Order: sequence, then C-alpha cells, then structure tokens
Amino acid sequence: MYAVIETGGKQYRVQEGDVLKIEKLPVEVGNTVDFNRVLTVVNDGEVKIGRPVVEGAKVVAKVLEQDKSKKIIVFKYKAKANYRRKQGHRQPFTRIQIEKIEA
Repeated sequence: MYAVIETGGKQYRVQEGDVLKIEKLPVEVGNTVDFNRVLTVVNDGEVKIGRPVVEGAKVVAKVLEQDKSKKIIVFKYKAKANYRRKQGHRQPFTRIQIEKIEA
C-alpha cells in the first residue's frame, strides 16, 4: 500500500516505514503530524485518485528531527566590473517517518 501526499508545495510517494526529508513543519520532535492532502492511494491494485484529494484519507507520520541542510554558497559575479557578492544559505527541513496510511 502506498499513497501520494502533498506538503510544502511538493508531492511525495510514501509507504509505511518510509523516512522523508520535507520542508520545515512547526511541530516538535517526537510528535505526530497528519497529512490530509492525500492525492492518490493504491492498495493491492485498487487505486483511489482524488479530485483534488481523496476524501477521508490521511497519512500519519512521526517527526524524527528538525534540522538545517548543508550550506550552499550563492556567489554573484560580474566580469570586469569588480562586482562580487558571496552569501551562504542553509535550508531548514523536517525529517519524518510514515507510521500509518488511512484510506
């Protein structure tokens, strides 16, 4: 059984037990979070496709970690103009583990 959920403007194909790194959610570590925007549920060949979401379906996940990704360097440069700008960025994320798919 798997489902397609939407969170943070992205779509993820999830199964029970999967560990995902998603956009930051305002939830404490150890708590559970429910995803109600379930777009598709597939269970033993039976496919439920939502328009736009599947009614009554939800995915329950446990928050494992709140952290920041590795730093990326944003470097702007213009040749022959003595223009250089260096900036770093660390994107915050939430690591979750899928516990249950209810459909």
